[in-house]
Amino acid sequence: MPAPSNWSVAGLFAGIGGIELGLQRAGMHTELLCEWWEPARAVLEHRFPDVPIEPDVRDLEKLPPVDLVAAGFPCTDLSQAGNMKGITGEASGLVGEVFRLLGDRRVPWVLLENVRNMLVLDGGRAMHFLVQELESLGYQWAYRLVDSRFTGVPQRRQRVIFVASIDGDPREVLFADDAGEPDKKYFRDDMFGFYWTEGLRGLGWAQDAVPTLKGGSTIGIPSPPAIWNRRARPGKRIVTPTVAEAEQMQGFDPGWTERAEAVTGRKGTRWKLVGNAVTVGVSEWVAGRLGTPGAFDAEVRSLPASAPWPKAAFGTHGKRWSVDVSMWPLRQPYTHLRDIVDLGTATPLSTRAAAGFLERANRGSLRFDARFLDDIASHIDKLAAA
Repeated sequence: MPAPSNWSVAGLFAGIGGIELGLQRAGMHTELLCEWWEPARAVLEHRFPDVPIEPDVRDLEKLPPVDLVAAGFPCTDLSQAGNMKGITGEASGLVGEVFRLLGDRRVPWVLLENVRNMLVLDGGRAMHFLVQELESLGYQWAYRLVDSRFTGVPQRRQRVIFVASIDGDPREVLFADDAGEPDKKYFRDDMFGFYWTEGLRGLGWAQDAVPTLKGGSTIGIPSPPAIWNRRARPGKRIVTPTVAEAEQMQGFDPGWTERAEAVTGRKGTRWKLVGNAVTVGVSEWVAGRLGTPGAFDAEVRSLPASAPWPKAAFGTHGKRWSVDVSMWPLRQPYTHLRDIVDLGTATPLSTRAAAGFLERANRGSLRFDARFLDDIASHIDKLAAA
């Protein structure tokens, strides 16, 4: 294999280029991008100006001769926020195009990414499909559930990272690092992120971070999370970040998706793009280990075919093993929420949004910090009196 600085990449389902940007920061270069949605393509054309972009993976006849294929394939049918149709759904089923292309050209390495729910949805059927397809093409594979906060961003985003290779060892990429999950003292205790669109069955509560950024709310409207800044003055204790701040929570430079807004004229499009993206630092870590594999010495156990999929595993030739590792490979210097969100100018959560959340919270069975609900109520009163 060439040195990491000479690795070439084909990015399928590229979105706004989160995977590819991380690989690029580690020294790799992108030869091809594929993305169907026009606003996302506008971002890619602006940010990767010299890279050809194919509009539809189904029309791509063959892969160029690259070292790595990356694909954060659609999660619409896998995510709890989506329609839950599974790997055979119209969107997520497009991952089959990856295997079609690999069948024509065996690329040395493959990097896949998707939501945590893929491990359990439909009895783990999606995972069985991926494993069987990779093994039928001669790949050995490994995957690991990781939390994006390990890269230093204040967003609790848990994603399955899948690495497969024809002749390399994916275990030396995904399992060489394990810093362990930090305790609560690692985070500040004055700011908490949550989703105001929830309140009955979930909250997405996160200390010194926002919950997983979404492509859209539970009612289909792109929306930011909210932040409880409990030490702020009344009226400013419940605020929302800007989309530029959300971009930073994904590891992008602020303004990364501005070109999409210029194309559509809608800010909601940028929220959808950012919410669907891959955290840049995650792929940068993977790229670093691809270039410099580490020792694999984690504890493993044989994994029966009928067993639930664990947080980490590897396999080859029909055999599987679970791996005892955390969701935190590293602990990169942490950027606290208040270091990204401009609390002085942050937009207060609207009266309507806050009132809707409070009504659901009072009607549901979830337990909340009493001070939090009191601050929601006083926030509504303060805005109503303004």
